Amino acid sequence: MSMITRASEWRRQAGRGAALSFFLLGLGFPAQGASAQTQSLAAAVATADSVVAAAVAQGVIPGAQMLIAVDGKVLLERAYGYAQLNDFSNQRLASPRPLRTSTLFDLASVTKVMAATYAVMVLVDQGRIDVDAPVHRYLPDFRGPHLDSITVRHLLTHTAGFVQWQPLYYMGSTKAQTYRTIREMPLQWGVGQGRHYSDLGFMMLGYLVEKVSGSPLDVFLHDSLYGPLGLRSTTYNPKARGHTDFAVTESGNGYERKMVHDTSFGYRYRGDPAAWNGWRQYVLDGETNDGNAWYANGGVAGHAGLFSTAGELKVLLEVLLGRGSYKGRQYLKPEVVELFLKPGAHLGWAETNNAPPTSFSHGGFTGTYVIGVPEAKLAFILLTNRQNLGANAQGYFTNVGPISQGALRPLIAALLPTFVPARPDSSRRRAP
Repeated sequence: MSMITRASEWRRQAGRGAALSFFLLGLGFPAQGASAQTQSLAAAVATADSVVAAAVAQGVIPGAQMLIAVDGKVLLERAYGYAQLNDFSNQRLASPRPLRTSTLFDLASVTKVMAATYAVMVLVDQGRIDVDAPVHRYLPDFRGPHLDSITVRHLLTHTAGFVQWQPLYYMGSTKAQTYRTIREMPLQWGVGQGRHYSDLGFMMLGYLVEKVSGSPLDVFLHDSLYGPLGLRSTTYNPKARGHTDFAVTESGNGYERKMVHDTSFGYRYRGDPAAWNGWRQYVLDGETNDGNAWYANGGVAGHAGLFSTAGELKVLLEVLLGRGSYKGRQYLKPEVVELFLKPGAHLGWAETNNAPPTSFSHGGFTGTYVIGVPEAKLAFILLTNRQNLGANAQGYFTNVGPISQGALRPLIAALLPTFVPARPDSSRRRAP
């Protein structure tokens, strides 16, 4: 249990003042005369802790991991609630399985930054990829009147014009078949004509990395990044790597099935919904929730499929906050980090209105969120298993945005008291 977790417990037992003094002493600050900002940060971390704990206690989410680190120092790393609360029928388990800080989470679209974007960064660092080169330089058969003008940068910034989503497993069950389907699929928008969030572009980045590196995406990441960093729980297809403790996600793929079959749900499949019926019919435990990653890419894709813990995601955020350096070793050149995290022109990463423009963040559909805030030297990770509670009457899962932002907001205010958020971040029907 971290110092702030103990402080939060003390606060509940002996009051806020005692908890704050205990926290400050634990971090090496004198209880008397500590700076106002230090005291404000202590209170902010305790508030963030209470926000997530309350969400679990009130049944908004089954469980969570949260990690808060400033300047590399972990102020809070805590697990809340349960890794699995409900069974396939959405009935409460007699003995729910507790969630631990070592429990692995399905990151969903956080894969886009912690896998695909990072892999491209490594290859740019090695001089093997130019982000402004056409994709066909690396995938020679990716040619056509519109495809010829798509660059790697377009893929990284969701400006290639791809459709936002289609169930590609209806058209193929292998990477080769899925790549061909994407290549032959008409674009929905003109190349470079606005940002239109699309999983397909990041699937393409995965294929591009594999072609350039000569290795499967998961192997390349392990050999070039995760392994050297000492990460043992950041992996695709974690069951095959011997992991057994997971935060479960959905009961089957009911949400995606609704996306295909229900035309009023906001998505439109272009083919026959009845042409494929391979839906999983069990609680997803250690298998990626994303259908295109699981059914069409064998669990390893650039847009989804990665598993990890809050503790290991902190390491990956710290590499970027350190301009490519971590614990004395340079993993990426500073100029490569600057290229990808240029304010107003992030590559792969999303920007947020709730933090300074140099901040970089991303969310995932399973209920995951990460952000790095360079000005504050802040790494913040919140991982939830919101899907285990099932969807509501309208078919949607719990919106965890208010939880993540409710925990993050006091931290930003304490660390950057002069920063004024532009406006609250809007939520998506299907999180990025």
